[in-house]
Amino acid sequence: MGAGPSTEAEREPLLVPSHAETITNSAPVNSRVYGRRWLVLTLFSLLALMQGMVWNFWGPIQNSAVHAFGFTKSDIAVLVLWGPVGFVPWLLFMWLMDKRGLRASLLLSGFLMLLGAALRSLPLTEQPLRRWFIHGGQFLNGLAGPTIMSAGPFLSTTWFAPDQRATATAVASLFSYLGGAASFIIGPLVVPAPNNTATATVTAGYENFIRDRIQMVMYAELAAIAVLFVAVLIYFPTRPPIPPSVAAASQRLSYRSSICRLLSNLRFLMIALAYAVPTGVIAGWTGVLDMVLTPAKVSQVNAGWIGFWSTVGGCVVGVAMARFADSIRGMLKLILVLMLAGASLSSTWFTLTCLSSFTHLPSTAAILYTSCILVGIFINSSVPIFFELFIETVYPVPEGITCGVVTFLGNLVTGLLLFFLSFYCTDLSWLNWCLTGSCLFSLVLILFFRESYDRLYLDVFVSV
Repeated sequence: MGAGPSTEAEREPLLVPSHAETITNSAPVNSRVYGRRWLVLTLFSLLALMQGMVWNFWGPIQNSAVHAFGFTKSDIAVLVLWGPVGFVPWLLFMWLMDKRGLRASLLLSGFLMLLGAALRSLPLTEQPLRRWFIHGGQFLNGLAGPTIMSAGPFLSTTWFAPDQRATATAVASLFSYLGGAASFIIGPLVVPAPNNTATATVTAGYENFIRDRIQMVMYAELAAIAVLFVAVLIYFPTRPPIPPSVAAASQRLSYRSSICRLLSNLRFLMIALAYAVPTGVIAGWTGVLDMVLTPAKVSQVNAGWIGFWSTVGGCVVGVAMARFADSIRGMLKLILVLMLAGASLSSTWFTLTCLSSFTHLPSTAAILYTSCILVGIFINSSVPIFFELFIETVYPVPEGITCGVVTFLGNLVTGLLLFFLSFYCTDLSWLNWCLTGSCLFSLVLILFFRESYDRLYLDVFVSV
């Protein structure tokens, strides 16, 4: 069942070797890495940072938004939901990346982000109309998600040498998460909370003050996105003049053949579900973390710090693990098993701690902080390792298409979770159990997964 390993014809490089001699374990003759690859990675990562900040803008300040714009808890869930909804036309974005390259895809995504940030920043006085424009802006920002969240492995293969690919993938794919983490700090620190409660009665003057502070943050994000869009417009090449590796220069399957191979490959579907379920659940869970921690009497600011450190910790550990994977190749499955085991234990600890009235476990601020942060670290740091394993498993399917499929599945899970949350937002203990169950489910799938390294084989044993 499923597609087997790639054939020798599919592994044949497009570049013609200057001589027939094959040198094992040596650098390809017609390959080169360029210093400008760091500029390309920086521009992409900063745009991903802003996309994540805009997506997670409302969750950390949901109490303030209720008073400033008349939002309900269901409205906050829908504002977060626009991120996953933006993945509905993911096939179109993956086709554009496959046919036109990363520059065209990133310019389109940057333009959608710029238009969305401008739309939600319009200082309208009519609040019902203003809310519609805010929802529209969040939706446009969500449409940038398919490219921003799935193009990291494509960029790393196109610009980086094999011993730097996993690290570049980690940086490119995790900066979007880092943007979400920044929202946990910037929002609560700049936007005051109405006495740290969702039901506090505030004066009209204080509501206007809260609204002005929210507007100030939205203007700042609009300016940052505009600067990055202009920078990408000025300089962001589709690919380097000479590819950095054999894999970057080799033939790939066509768009239609790639989709068919992915959907018929049982091994790929196993790890796709192992990735999509826990990452999709934690994305929705993190987006409403303030609501999750409110029953535990955690303030809006403290909830923001918990979300910040859990995401930042995941990004730091993710880059470290990716660097380790670059140094010791062929260990991706083992790394994932360890990460998912840690995620399962820490999420179970957090869930039982939140039910201390039934479990009689100690429930202190330190325990809530530690367990919650560990959940984010273990799950978020697994993202680049998953991406690298996807590419190795289904090579020569293009990286953008492969990661587009799995990020769509992850956002589908997030969308379904937030859809139910818009109806069942009174008691969120079920959301914690979903997080624990998703980690255990993913761990079981990875344990039964049989890994392979087709792309690594090409770079190590085939010389141009």
